[in-house]
Amino acid sequence: MRKTILTGDRPSGRLHLGHYVGSLESRVKLQDNFEQFVMIADVQALTDNFETPEKITESVYEVAKDYLAVGIDPEKTTIFIQSQIPEIAELTLYFLNLVTIGRLERNPTVKAEIQQKGYENSLPAGFFCYPVNQAADISIFQAELVPVGDDQIPMIEQTNEIVRKFNRIYKTSCLRECQAYLSHAPRLVGIDGKSKASKSLNNALYLSDTPAEIKQKVFQMFTDPDHLRVSDPGKIEGNAVFAYLDAFHPDKEEVASLKAHYQRGGLGDVTIKNILNTTLQNLLLPMRERREKYNYNDIKNMLYAGTHKARKVAINTIEQVRSAIGINYFT
Repeated sequence: MRKTILTGDRPSGRLHLGHYVGSLESRVKLQDNFEQFVMIADVQALTDNFETPEKITESVYEVAKDYLAVGIDPEKTTIFIQSQIPEIAELTLYFLNLVTIGRLERNPTVKAEIQQKGYENSLPAGFFCYPVNQAADISIFQAELVPVGDDQIPMIEQTNEIVRKFNRIYKTSCLRECQAYLSHAPRLVGIDGKSKASKSLNNALYLSDTPAEIKQKVFQMFTDPDHLRVSDPGKIEGNAVFAYLDAFHPDKEEVASLKAHYQRGGLGDVTIKNILNTTLQNLLLPMRERREKYNYNDIKNMLYAGTHKARKVAINTIEQVRSAIGINYFT
């Protein structure tokens, strides 16, 4: 029996190269050998965009198009919309009884995001509790593998804590624990070199960027501020260009040679940026071509079919959950 995978993204904007190396690339590779569900997490996106819901609803189809553009095949992968699976919300309510406020406060991913979004003095309860919703997302599909970036590992740990507690309290084994599946580059730095590539920080290269936009952003990338002349030795630590070459250049020996040359001097920033630009344009070209094949109706029909299939799985799981708790009154 094939293992089940659950993964997804919040549709609060376009997907970027950080998403690609963090999980999208893995999803393309894994879909041939696993039962894969990919969720467009519009409910989670509303936890910090509730005042601008149009931002989310308008992004759903663009995110789905990004999935198809990178090579996720709806014949092999079930792509669905989170809000259209009410069983997830029901399981979230049951899970909330099993988690303390103190435990949520200790989740390092949540703490970092609260600080990043400036929620220290005005924290929406929905945002604070979204790790519980994420645990329900994973558990409702009995996922065993979850492709994520390394910053999401605390979420996987908390999911497994909740599942173990549920199974122990209700004397059942109807829910499964899961494992994180990390890519070869689980976290991608932003083009500013200061933090993780992020939509909110506007420091990312998007999968749907035009060739001109990609080139412009590459040439804005942070390198070594002390590398003033081509002949100067340069630092590769904290150098965003080399971080992206590590993640995307297909020839690792060539990257190692470029690093050595840069460190001893004689290799300019313009040269390495040109190499990176060529690398990224080659990577994104087939994605642009696939993207152009799909129109709005294609995407809508694909999402409808995927959501219908996903809900059947969710209904089966929630029936087992109700039975374990003892609230299956009419069956």
